[in-house]
This record gives sequence, structure tokens and C-alpha cells, in this order.
Amino acid sequence: MEQTLEALGGILLKAIPTAAILLLLYFYFKAMLFRPLDKVLKQRQELTEGARQAAEKSLAAAEQKTQEYEARFREARSAVYKDQEETRRQWLEEQAAQAAKARSDAESAVKAARDAIASEMAAARQSLLTSSEELADQIALAITGRRAA
Repeated sequence: MEQTLEALGGILLKAIPTAAILLLLYFYFKAMLFRPLDKVLKQRQELTEGARQAAEKSLAAAEQKTQEYEARFREARSAVYKDQEETRRQWLEEQAAQAAKARSDAESAVKAARDAIASEMAAARQSLLTSSEELADQIALAITGRRAA
């Protein structure tokens, strides 16, 4: 057993420089490789997270602008509809006024025509009365040879 312990002690004694080299390599790699690599990975993570946050902000801003655009579009459409309705209402009022004027003009033309017909009728009656008296005188003269009283 003593031999085993001596052999083990010799192995451990020979392993000390290897362990020291391993410890030195560990700290060297930690300082020269892992810290810069960890730093680069953190920067990459921050940049990725920053880009993601910027994209989310841009998306939120685009959504807000879209909503504003839609609201303005609805307002403009409403204004156009109101203008169209106002124009249509004015057109209907003008059309009704023109129809009323045409009706009034037609009524006055009919009244004037009736008055003209009535005056012509009165003149025709008077003319008929006069000509009927003359005709009666001519008939009486032709039949009896004298004038009718």
C-alpha cells in the first residue's frame, strides 16, 4: 500500500504543473476569449433588443398614423356627403321653384287666354246681334218689301 501511496504521490507531484497550466489556461481564456466574447454577445443582445424595440415603436407609430388617416378619411367622406346632400337639397328647391313659376306662368297664360276668348266671344255676340238685325231686315224686306220694325 505504501508503494501505491508513493506512486500516487509521484503522480500528483507530476500533475501539479499540468494543473497549474490548466488554471493559467482557464484564466487566460477567461480574460482573452470569454470576456470579449461575452461582451460581444451582450452588445449583440442589446442591439437586437434595441432593434426589436425600435420596430415595435415604428409599428405603434404606423398604427397610430393609420388610425389618424382613417379618421381624417371618414371626416372628409362625411364632409363630401354633406356637400352632396346640400347640393341635392338646393337643386330640389330650385326645381320646385321653377315648377311653381312654370305653374304660375301657365295659370296666368290660361287666364289671359280665357279673358281673350271671353272678349272675342262678347265681340262675336255683338257682331252676331248686329248682323242678325241686318239679316232680319233684309229677310223682311225681301219677303214683305218693307223693313222690320
